[in-house]
Amino acid sequence: MQSRKCYINNPNPIFIPPKNNKRRPSFICYAMKKASEIDVARCELNYILQAKNIKIGLPLKRFRQLNEHRACAMRAMVSAMIYHFNISSELVQASVEQLSDECGLSTVSKAGNKSITRASRLITNFMEPMGFVTCKKTWDRVLGNYMPKMITLTPLFFMLFGVSEQKLINAKKQQLGWINTNLISKGLKPITMNDAKRRSKDTQIKNIFKYRISRHAFYKKKRNAQKLINLDEKEARQTILRALVAKYTVSELTKLGPNGLKKQVNISYYYLRKIATNTYPDN
Repeated sequence: MQSRKCYINNPNPIFIPPKNNKRRPSFICYAMKKASEIDVARCELNYILQAKNIKIGLPLKRFRQLNEHRACAMRAMVSAMIYHFNISSELVQASVEQLSDECGLSTVSKAGNKSITRASRLITNFMEPMGFVTCKKTWDRVLGNYMPKMITLTPLFFMLFGVSEQKLINAKKQQLGWINTNLISKGLKPITMNDAKRRSKDTQIKNIFKYRISRHAFYKKKRNAQKLINLDEKEARQTILRALVAKYTVSELTKLGPNGLKKQVNISYYYLRKIATNTYPDN
C-alpha cells in the first residue's frame, strides 16, 4: 500500500523559465529575488488573512490551509507568476497550463492525458480565496467555450515577499514613463496609467484569441489527417487522388500527366503522415 507521504507526483517542484528566456524588467528581477529569499508558503499573511468566498465575498467558515505538498507547489508557482507578470496590466501573461508545466506540477496518465489539477487547485482553492490573485474567465465566441483564466496579481501577492504596494506603483509609473517616451518619439500623444492597463489587457486577450484559433485549426487538420492515414494505404492514396482531381482543372491535369499526378499523391500522403504525428509548436 502506498504511503500518504508518497501520494503526490513531484514532491519538490521548481519553476524553470521557458527556453526563450527573455530579459525581464528590473522590477520583475527584484521581485523574484525577494521571493527567493523567504519562504512565501509560510509567510505570516497565510495565517492572519481570512479566506473569502470569491463569488459572494463572505468569509469561508471551513478552509484548508497549506499542507507541505501544496506549500511546495506555491513556492514554485509564485516565482512563475512573477516571471510572467505584466507591470502595466497587472496580468500574468501565461495560462494555468503553462505555469503548471514550467513548475513541474503537470502530470500525464498512461493513456496520455495531461492533468494540471495540482496547479489549478492551488490557485482556485487557496491563492484566490486568500486574495493573492483574482481570476477571470472570458467566453470564446469563436470556439464556443471559455478561454484560459486571466490571472491578476493583487498588492497582497507582492506583500507575501515584502514588496510594498508603493513599490509596485513606482514600477508602474516607471513602465508608463518608458511607454510614453516611445510614443512621443513617434509623434504620438502620451497615455495615462489606466490607458496603459487597458491596452495591455486588450493585447493579451487578442493574443489568446489568435493562439486558440490557430491551435484549433491545427488540431482540426491533424484529426482529419489521422482519419485518412488510419485507412488502408491504397484507400488513403485513392482518397487523396480524388481530392487532387477535383482540385485541378482539366488543363492542369493534362500538364501534370500520370507521373506528375502520382508524384503529387506521394507528396500529399507523406505530408499528411507528418501532420498526423506532429504536436502543436507551443514554444
